[in-house]
Amino acid sequence: MRVFVTGASGFIGSAVVPELLGAGHQVVGLARSDAAAQALAAAGAEVHRGSLDDLDSLRAGAAKSDGVIHLAFVHDFSQYEAALRTDTLAIESLGTALEGSDRPFVIASGMLGTTETDSPRANSPRSRSEEMVLALAARRVRTSIVRLPPTVHGKGDHGFVPRLIAIARAKGVAAYVGDGANRWPAVHRLDAARLFQLALERAPAGTRLHAVADEGVPTRDIASVIARRLGVPVVSKSSEEANEHFGFLGRIFSLDVPASAERTREQFGWRPVEPGLIADLDDEHYFAAAT
Repeated sequence: MRVFVTGASGFIGSAVVPELLGAGHQVVGLARSDAAAQALAAAGAEVHRGSLDDLDSLRAGAAKSDGVIHLAFVHDFSQYEAALRTDTLAIESLGTALEGSDRPFVIASGMLGTTETDSPRANSPRSRSEEMVLALAARRVRTSIVRLPPTVHGKGDHGFVPRLIAIARAKGVAAYVGDGANRWPAVHRLDAARLFQLALERAPAGTRLHAVADEGVPTRDIASVIARRLGVPVVSKSSEEANEHFGFLGRIFSLDVPASAERTREQFGWRPVEPGLIADLDDEHYFAAAT
């Protein structure tokens, strides 16, 4: 299968590309920079130059493919509404190119629902994207959504966990909120990559999949590993103190958002095999990157 992948050189995309190539697929990766193009070529993928806001380029890449995996997203929290608009326009353009073909179209989404059958919360940031993708199923596009947890971990992670480490290093304490019993689901990037491949190959139209390996890691456990590795105290912060201590992460790190992948595992035979979040966090690569 010739697969067009957006975000192909990113943290998750750079795991998805070799997974697809290893399964015998031909990969065409979207690249907006010379560095991204070089990384894709080195991985064995064909390079398609363009960007998320170059809608003609997106349509052209999708039209020449046997399937599309859409991973790219503009992670600029200061311009989040603009990033969401860019994402919905990209999905519309990719979907239009696939319409009427029954070709697979897989997107990455976030996770606030507990199970695969849960719809996104009303007015949640990615609800519009999910609605658009599911509507394409009625237009003969084999759409599926792979929901990713707040923490996708592994070497090269530049998400929430490195931010927590940086905050602990700067403030001299590793903190959690309240009693720290609130839970975060997590998945290793390599396990997530395998699920994107399965979705591309096998997911029926309109399917939601959950890329969850750890269904709920207590945030107190996350803070405890960080404290031990940095040699700093682990402390509790009240909900009132959380925003001052963690910044924008305060509200997110206070959430209790366990999630299940039971349905995904049963339907697709997906079995995570990589280290869980706590084991991976206790590896040197997280703390070497934070120095």
